[in-house]
Amino acid sequence: MTLGDSQLKPDAPGKTTGETLYAGDYKHDNFLHAKAVFTNEPHARITKLDTSAAEALEGVVLVLTAADVPVNAYGLTIADQPVLVGPTGSGDGQPSHAASHDAVSPELVSHDVSRWEADHLAIIVAETTDICDQAALLIEAEWEQLPLIADLDAALADDAYLVHPEADAESNLYHNIVIRKGNVTEAFAKADVIIEGSYELPYQEHAFLQTEVSVGSVDDEGRITVETAGQWTHEDQEQIAHSLNMPMDQIRVIYRAIGGAFGGKEDMSLQIVVALAVKALREAGIARPVRSEWNREESIVGHHKRHRGKVTTRWAATADGMILGVEADSYLDAGAYNYTTNKVLGNLHLSVSGPYNIPAARIDSNAVYTNAIPGGAFRGFGGPQGSFVSECQMNKLAQACGIDPVEIRRKNLLSDGSIGITGTELPLGVSIAEVVDACAEAADWTSPLGDPKPNPSFASLPPATGSIRRGRGMACAYKNIGFSFGFPERSEAKIILHADPGTDSDSDPGESGDGSSEIAPAYGEVFLAGADVGQGAHTAFVQMAAETTGLAFEDFSAVFSDTATTGDSGSASASRLSWMSGNAILGAAEEAQKAWLAGDRPAVGDFRYVPPPTEALDPEGAPSQPNFAYGYVAESVDLTVDIETGHITVHDVVCAIDVGRVINHDLVVGQVEGAIIQAHGYAISENLIVEEGRVKNPRLSGYLIPGIGDIPEEVRTVLLEIPDPRGPFGVRGMSEMPFIPYAPAIVAAMHDATGVWFDEFPLTPTRVQAKLKEAGNV
Repeated sequence: MTLGDSQLKPDAPGKTTGETLYAGDYKHDNFLHAKAVFTNEPHARITKLDTSAAEALEGVVLVLTAADVPVNAYGLTIADQPVLVGPTGSGDGQPSHAASHDAVSPELVSHDVSRWEADHLAIIVAETTDICDQAALLIEAEWEQLPLIADLDAALADDAYLVHPEADAESNLYHNIVIRKGNVTEAFAKADVIIEGSYELPYQEHAFLQTEVSVGSVDDEGRITVETAGQWTHEDQEQIAHSLNMPMDQIRVIYRAIGGAFGGKEDMSLQIVVALAVKALREAGIARPVRSEWNREESIVGHHKRHRGKVTTRWAATADGMILGVEADSYLDAGAYNYTTNKVLGNLHLSVSGPYNIPAARIDSNAVYTNAIPGGAFRGFGGPQGSFVSECQMNKLAQACGIDPVEIRRKNLLSDGSIGITGTELPLGVSIAEVVDACAEAADWTSPLGDPKPNPSFASLPPATGSIRRGRGMACAYKNIGFSFGFPERSEAKIILHADPGTDSDSDPGESGDGSSEIAPAYGEVFLAGADVGQGAHTAFVQMAAETTGLAFEDFSAVFSDTATTGDSGSASASRLSWMSGNAILGAAEEAQKAWLAGDRPAVGDFRYVPPPTEALDPEGAPSQPNFAYGYVAESVDLTVDIETGHITVHDVVCAIDVGRVINHDLVVGQVEGAIIQAHGYAISENLIVEEGRVKNPRLSGYLIPGIGDIPEEVRTVLLEIPDPRGPFGVRGMSEMPFIPYAPAIVAAMHDATGVWFDEFPLTPTRVQAKLKEAGNV
């Protein structure tokens, strides 16, 4: 048995000693270096581009511009972004190889417009990084400034300039989804209590340890090969092939060790850059590999963020706390390009009413283009934004009705058989009530808190006493597992079982009738593309393969994340890898075992798992089934706040989460603790400032992720194992869920401590002080 064991990650020793090689560590012979030059223009049309001085600089090998891009449009879900910005007439090639995403025809993407300060202007390939930097300064570009659409308010103004005039939309609001359920007018007419709220949702930077890096070369079979760190090898392969206008089988993507992602490496960064450079070098007769890496400032400016947004909502309820109806209007700032905004918006859309029975709802959610930094995937994928709204509303409702926050949730929580917010029955295995109860029990919710703890706001000063207030808050959430809204979800795996060469060689299937088919396999191999971005997915894959085949963990070897040798496993996102790849592993193991019993040596099992289909949301709000599985979580927070300084100290966090079945105990607990620490930064300290289309604090010295002295003093994890009926071994996805309810639990605890509600965050000392002063609490 391997499931549930805290199996050590095989790559842990190498990562500890520094022996593990990340993409940027691979040292090919005769390296060249590539630099993607940013436009540094939030919104402008290029009228002239001169690269001659850069090309003439000694040590420069190539300078690539929009004219060198075969198909100058790309994007994960909508191809609305140029690879390189260049003057009119450049980069207008048409794809001859089909793409599976919602492509915008390249001639409709205005390649001559920079819509974001980090749009790419040129690619410099040179002998050293210093030469690349010098050459970038020699590029001359002339620009016609266009009206800057800095934020949602500017984008939604009646006379707003269109960021994407080529898009099929009459305004910058380019994507809208709705829910229409029950009779909302009647619900509010019957209400004893109406809770109204307007919420501001902030950006968040991923701050992964490893910045973006890609290495490009040509492999032994003539394929353009990109070694990088991402979240979906086959999608990277497809986007590279699309922009280079090449067959996918001529592009190879390999993931080396990955130093964090959190959704921030789901979109392109340098993959197309180095692939395009390798292609151009090969056409010039130069057979040299190319390396490109962003520094931290380039990374913060150059990749997408958790979306900022605004939500206005009101909830109707009876005096005893039963929800009657919900109305909500949500707006996400997509930034300059869609990235995954249309999908993130869907998750916010489903979670803005919470994991509750809602008899009537009118929910309108909107994606809006601006000239700000793009929003995209980030742990929770819209769930943190939507759940902040729903859980703040629920806690305000509890206060208005004079009902305990746990008890009012029990009255309204979803259960098996409930009709969800989209008008269809939820997938079986709804366990939100169980996690709420487990959280309340572990937190000793009904017992009073002790006296406020001394709170040393500053290390150089003694702890404050008279200004300290203590409070406790609760929040819960649910989130989809796997791709949603009709996307063709799937995962592929291959398992090969081998005999002991000393008893039954792989080259001899045992046709002599000596009973060799009854001999157990001696060792196995598993092939999967799923990315391990630090969460331990590869360890979990092997544990599941070992469990299924009866082999020991150490008897398995594995090949991961190489489009040349592994089938498409889908992305490391949506809390889906253990669930989806686990089901693929079960199928592959079954096929391999059949082959083994049939006498095949080696015995090969290939399997493609396809889950139950989902449905796109109906444009008129009619019932639809958007997801095939969900995860459930509840959290309580105990904190103190110094009302004079605004400094918050979190003493205790209880996270109760249903994981279905524990695959690796320590890895699961690590995911819970890591998610809460990351959410702690989102809720309290991480304040990304974006003004006039520019990131104003693009360094970690000015963007404050929590340090070891800032994080909660204690995080207590309560693992429930209520099997998901469709999950492998009953497994549920879980890595995103602990993040989601943390910010609203903090806000609830702050209200308990001070009597003040905070409808925007992060709760920096300055913001806390200002709000308390406004409320007359200081």
